[in-house]
Amino acid sequence: MHKIAIIVGFLLVFGNCFGQTNYQAQRKVMVDLQIKARGITDQSTLNAMLKTPRHEFVPEERKIQAYNDGPLAIGYGQTISQPYIVAFMTKELRLKPGDRVLEIGTGSGYQAAVLAEIVDSVYTIEIIRELGIAAQNRLKRLRYNTINVKLADGYFGWEEKGPFDAIIVTAAAEYIPPPLLEQLKDGGRMLIPVGQPFLVQRLIRVQKKNGKIKTNSLMGVRFVPFTRTKSPGID
Repeated sequence: MHKIAIIVGFLLVFGNCFGQTNYQAQRKVMVDLQIKARGITDQSTLNAMLKTPRHEFVPEERKIQAYNDGPLAIGYGQTISQPYIVAFMTKELRLKPGDRVLEIGTGSGYQAAVLAEIVDSVYTIEIIRELGIAAQNRLKRLRYNTINVKLADGYFGWEEKGPFDAIIVTAAAEYIPPPLLEQLKDGGRMLIPVGQPFLVQRLIRVQKKNGKIKTNSLMGVRFVPFTRTKSPGID
C-alpha cells in the first residue's frame, strides 16, 4: 500500500491527471508524504497546509512544481521554502487562534497565509519592494484579510504592532536582532535561522520567560541571507 501511495503521489505532484490539475489532491499528497511521514502531527499545522493554495504563491511557470518536496525560486534571489520546513517552523511556534504573529521576510506571502489559517492576526515585513507589493496584492486577491504587509527592514520589527506572541524569521541572520527580542511578548516564541550566508545555518527556537531569553538549536537549514537597509523604512 505504501508503494502505491508513493506512485499516486508522484502522478499527482509531478503531472496533471487526465489533463486537469487537481491542486487539492496534490496538497493532500504533499501533507501525507512530505509532512506527516516526517513526523509532524500537529493538527492545526496539517490543516493549514491542506488549506493554503501553495500554487498561488509561485510564479506561473512553476505552478506544476508547487507541491514538490523542495524550495522554489520566486525572483529577486528569494525562494518559497520547502513545504516541510514551512510546516516544521509553523508547528514549533505552538500557535493559538488568538495569537499575534510577526513574520520577517514575506517573500511570496505563503508562510504568512499558512499562519493566517491558524491565528487571527499576522503582521509580515518584506524589504524587497517588488516582492512586498506583489505579496500584498496576492493576499488581498485570495482574501487573507487578517494579514498586514509592511515594506521595511525587518531587523527593526514592527514596534507599534507589538508585542507579539510569536515571531518567525524566514531569512538567515548572523545573530538574533535585539529589536525582535524586545518585541517578543513574555512567554512568546521565535523561530530564526542563525548562521553564515550561503552555508548551513541552525534553526533556533527562542523563548522569553520572565524577561529571560532561552535558545534551543532545532536543526540544520539553508535560508537566503537576511537583507538589511540603513533605516527602518523603505523610501
